[in-house]
Amino acid sequence: MWPWGHAAFGYILYSLGSRAVRGRPPDGPSVFVLLIATQLPDLVDKPLAWGLGLFPQGYAVGHSAFVAVPVGLLALLLGVRVDRRELGVAFVIGYWSHLAGDVVAPLATGDGFGVERVLWPLVTLPEYGTEYTMFERVNVYLSAFLELLSTSEQIGVLMVYFGPFLAAFVLWIVDGAPGVATLRRAVVGIDCRGR
Repeated sequence: MWPWGHAAFGYILYSLGSRAVRGRPPDGPSVFVLLIATQLPDLVDKPLAWGLGLFPQGYAVGHSAFVAVPVGLLALLLGVRVDRRELGVAFVIGYWSHLAGDVVAPLATGDGFGVERVLWPLVTLPEYGTEYTMFERVNVYLSAFLELLSTSEQIGVLMVYFGPFLAAFVLWIVDGAPGVATLRRAVVGIDCRGR
C-alpha cells in the first residue's frame, strides 16, 4: 500500500469506530497520532532495509505482529495512565491497520493474503532481486505505479488506489476536518520573530 492508502484505511476505521463507540467523530490530536501511526511501520522498516541494508526487504521489525501487539498494548496503557485513552486507541488503530492493510493489499493483484509480511522474525522475506539505494528504490516503485496508471486497467487501478483515499477525505470533511484547528493553533502559537 502507498502511504495515502494506509492513512485512508486507518482514518476510515478510526472515524467509524469513534462514531460507533463514543458517538462523535475523532478529535484533532487523535487524528495526528493516527496519521503518524499509520506510517510508522514503513518509517521504521524501509530506511532500515533500503537505506542501511539491515533487513533483506522493507517488512521486518516495524511490520512484525510480534512487535506491534506489545507496542500497541503499551500505547493503550500509557493512554489510560495519562488520561488520554483516545490517543492510545488512535495509535493502535493506526499501527495495526497498517499491518492489516499490508496483509490484504496483495489480494488486489490476485496474489492472496500477505501474512508473511507481518511474521518477522519467524519469517524473513527473501532479498530483492536488484540492489538499489533508498532513493532509487522509491523511484522504481513510483515509476512502476505511474506505469500501472497508464495501462488499460486504469479505472480499476484508480479505484483501488484512490477510492479509499477519496472516501476517507469525504469522511474527514463530514467529521469537521479534525486536525485543522489543532494545526492552526500550533502554527499561530509559533513566534516567528524569535521571541
